Amino acid sequence: MQNILFFGNSLTAGYQLRASEAFPSLLQQRLDSLQLPYKALNYGVSGETTAGGRQRIASVLARQPVDVFVLELGANDGLRGIPVRETTQNLQAIIDQVKLKYPKARIVLVGLEFPFDLSVLGGHQYGRYAAEFKALFRTLADKNSLAFVPFLLQGVLGQRQLNLPDGVHPNAAGQKILANNVWATLQTVLPEAGEAK
Repeated sequence: MQNILFFGNSLTAGYQLRASEAFPSLLQQRLDSLQLPYKALNYGVSGETTAGGRQRIASVLARQPVDVFVLELGANDGLRGIPVRETTQNLQAIIDQVKLKYPKARIVLVGLEFPFDLSVLGGHQYGRYAAEFKALFRTLADKNSLAFVPFLLQGVLGQRQLNLPDGVHPNAAGQKILANNVWATLQTVLPEAGEAK
């Protein structure tokens, strides 16, 4: 059995949902149905920033071997307007720690975008921030040669029927789409997935 570790925030944790409704659990069901030898471990923490993840990563990596590492952090940085350079440095530090401890681990980076055009809120600096924020994920993926999920919330963002009343967190139906979005990339780093089709 190999471990797929999902390291993220409320989107991974499945905020206000049952654990079985969060996308890592849904991916476990898919892995099981394909009889693939992987165990999905959900280390999502609601409200976590990349700085928090950077502090937490060592203790998580010490708990069990990691064969595949799915990194989904940054949304809370974006909501707080944390400088893109800081977010990038924190994510790079997390990637470096995973590579150092588990050199053979396959890493998947999950990209995020701002849900809305922030420039309407007063000034172009918001629009520039949103563009830089979106770009940082692909830049990191390319630099580190990581498998890349372009946009986790593709098809869910802004869809009222797929989100909780707060309009920010996916509901159970929305999490199913997140699972599909992640699976499209995740299956490319699982050699057995190609054989299972």
